[in-house]
Amino acid sequence: MSRRYFINDPDEFVLEAAEGLTLAHPGIAWQREPFFLYRRTPASGKVALLSGGGTGHEPLHAGFIGPGMLDGAVPGAVFASPTAFQISAATRHVNAGRGVLHIVKNYTGDVLNFSIAAEIAADEGIPVARVLVDDDLATDIAGSRTGRRGTAATLVVEKICGAAAEAGADLQALARLGHEVVARTRSMALSLDACTHPDTGAKSFDLPADQVEFGVGIHGERGRGRIAFDRADALLAQLVDPLVRALELQPGSPVLALVNGLGATHPTELYLLTRCLHRQLGGRHIPVARTLTGSYVTALDMSGVSITLSRIDEPLLRWWDAPVDTPALRWQEYAHHA
Repeated sequence: MSRRYFINDPDEFVLEAAEGLTLAHPGIAWQREPFFLYRRTPASGKVALLSGGGTGHEPLHAGFIGPGMLDGAVPGAVFASPTAFQISAATRHVNAGRGVLHIVKNYTGDVLNFSIAAEIAADEGIPVARVLVDDDLATDIAGSRTGRRGTAATLVVEKICGAAAEAGADLQALARLGHEVVARTRSMALSLDACTHPDTGAKSFDLPADQVEFGVGIHGERGRGRIAFDRADALLAQLVDPLVRALELQPGSPVLALVNGLGATHPTELYLLTRCLHRQLGGRHIPVARTLTGSYVTALDMSGVSITLSRIDEPLLRWWDAPVDTPALRWQEYAHHA
């Protein structure tokens, strides 16, 4: 069965949505050509943070523009990388004199176009460093030429590096911090139903009612296998177990946990899954230092969830807890809530 979207002109879908975002959140402005979004009141005296990628993952990335996170975001078409021309223009625009940190999800188009934009920036005398986010455990395959995909850990990197940038950290220190966060963080996802692309109205894959797609990506990619549909506790355990092993989590090792909806998962389900996650980690005596629950890194209308765990310590917690003011993430002091 096809799904209908609210669309006027398919060629203007992303641009009209961006304009609507700026109307709802006047602190964000946009430039139509080349297309990117940025803080309407630019920050000064700090390293700028820039990220981007295909549309369809909202609120990532534009929803994280603001004090404490990004200075700009560069959207591509639905599930398509922004161009090097867009990224170069955005890099030039957000630079406040101390350089620009590119936060890039590990997908071929994103990596290539951000690399070209960084080379252009270097020719223009703008220092650029890159943090490559590659957290998706489902694609941790020996001998892979591309490596792990970048998924919901992007939010953790943007938040922690964003706080450090607001505090005055220099470009190289921010790059080291971002690399550390990525090294400490892994994600896994599963889907109860595929997403549908607005250009076609067709599902990205067909899934029998008694099966679950395990290890899905955020562009509607098939998983690495299928498992039987089961109770929420049992399904979540199949996400948590490999994450605990991969991060070598031991009793007493605190984690930051992100329970992330993939687009069509209701908040009630996400909170139920948050309970499952806390109970399962508690059973292993792994303390959850912080929890964030919601749909933050989505795959259009996919019905599914990703779990992200990050080995956390007090210095990183201070950056996580620091104030943030963006459309999708906002707090003056982090409250211990799920």
